[in-house]
Amino acid sequence: MKLFKLGALCALLWLTGCAATADRTPAPASTRPPDGVVQTPGIQPGAAPKTAMPSSTARGKTQSGEAPAAIRPDNNLLINQEADQRASSRAITSLSPPHDLWERIRRGYAMPDLDNDLVHDREQWYAARPDYIFRMTERSKKYLFHIVEELELRNMPTELALLPFVESAFNPQAVSGAKAAGMWQFMPATGRTFELKQNVFRDDRRDVLASTRAALDYLQKLYNLFGDWHLALAAYNWGEGSVGKSIGKNQRAGLNTGYTDLNMPMETRLYVPKLQAIKNIVATPEAFNSRLPNIGNHPYFDTVTIRRDIDVTLAARLAEVPMEDFKALNPSVNKPVIMAAGTPQILLPWDNAKVFQANLDGYSGGRLASWTVWVAPTTMRAADAAKKAGMGEAEFRSINNIPPRMLIRPGSALLVPRGAHTEQDVTSHVADTGQVSLSPEIVLKKTIVHAGKGATVANLAAKYRVSAANVAQWNNVSATASFKNKQAVILFLPPAPTTKSAPSGPAKKTRKKH
Repeated sequence: MKLFKLGALCALLWLTGCAATADRTPAPASTRPPDGVVQTPGIQPGAAPKTAMPSSTARGKTQSGEAPAAIRPDNNLLINQEADQRASSRAITSLSPPHDLWERIRRGYAMPDLDNDLVHDREQWYAARPDYIFRMTERSKKYLFHIVEELELRNMPTELALLPFVESAFNPQAVSGAKAAGMWQFMPATGRTFELKQNVFRDDRRDVLASTRAALDYLQKLYNLFGDWHLALAAYNWGEGSVGKSIGKNQRAGLNTGYTDLNMPMETRLYVPKLQAIKNIVATPEAFNSRLPNIGNHPYFDTVTIRRDIDVTLAARLAEVPMEDFKALNPSVNKPVIMAAGTPQILLPWDNAKVFQANLDGYSGGRLASWTVWVAPTTMRAADAAKKAGMGEAEFRSINNIPPRMLIRPGSALLVPRGAHTEQDVTSHVADTGQVSLSPEIVLKKTIVHAGKGATVANLAAKYRVSAANVAQWNNVSATASFKNKQAVILFLPPAPTTKSAPSGPAKKTRKKH
């Protein structure tokens, strides 16, 4: 009888192993996982999740602290089988995936909490605006899953996924007064430091994937530098040099050097309390009169490769995505055409990625892009460039962002209609580095001067810093002509600058700008 029970148990264990193996078979990468399934680093959507075991389990103990049951002599076989089942049940419970993304974020909180009057003040401010909280968190639905995935891959605290609430209210098109852009609010120079391309056709500070990668790189660098997440966040807002100087000043004075001990601007003083307040609201929204929109624990978007230039409106139509949603996922594209050489991937809602590819493969409506880039060969007026491109001046100025009274300088990359027989896409060099360079258009004033003895076209041109060809044309003479003494000569010159008289009284002090 004991042999029969032992054989039955072995068979059961063999079948269980087969079932577990089948469960680990990953779903195809294009299959979206159902709501509530964890998409963890290294696992394709739909695959069995890998959740970190508690440290006691990693050391060979159950959560109760006892050693896990093992197979003992057959007279205790059924008792040990029940113990194994209980231990297995506890392990399965600890491995259960978060039911939504908010719970997944809560489980990854790893930064020390800040608890002071400024935190309570920000909590009250947000709690008094539940509609604002809901709109802001609703906007985050498109981006949060990707950010949490990246944080977990790097083993970084998941509350950092809430930082764009503080920076931009999760608006990838946000621009500050200091010219910081995107949902992570990168300044132009800092963006370039972290390889965020910025040119006339795209701004990676707004790109969802590129800006998130750069922001997490920067935050990790700051944490490695200061060894403290609160100081790292202060440096993200205020600058690492400013935080370093403030720490050095406290050290010299024999003072503490924690976040709350440093002398810093009020914006930075409130920065971590804002994040802490949002973190607390996410932890227990009901305690703050707030509600969070449901965000499933699965990817919102998928990446799609672009191999040919394509109009933005056509891409959105083929994906069957509203233009507002398309731009929200691809905010770095700031022109009506997507250049494959500069933006080889676009983001689309998960279920629309296959729709786009199928519609693109079956598209028979002619060319995909109706725009291309023309590089200005010489300095020219916008009106002349527009005429050459076959466009109205107003449309040309608008699409290339050229203000009035500005000249286009040579080498400027200008968006123009694509000719009917133009097949070549924009090159990678132009797509990656294209810029529009402008200079003020100077209105010249007709001026009459009287030639002196020995005056020629050449020496008058040199004296007044104009070209000899222009002097000859203005006076209807040859470029080698000479002028008679006191002869009237026509020149077109910039108006003389007006000089303001110095104010009377003592001079005012000017504040030095850093």
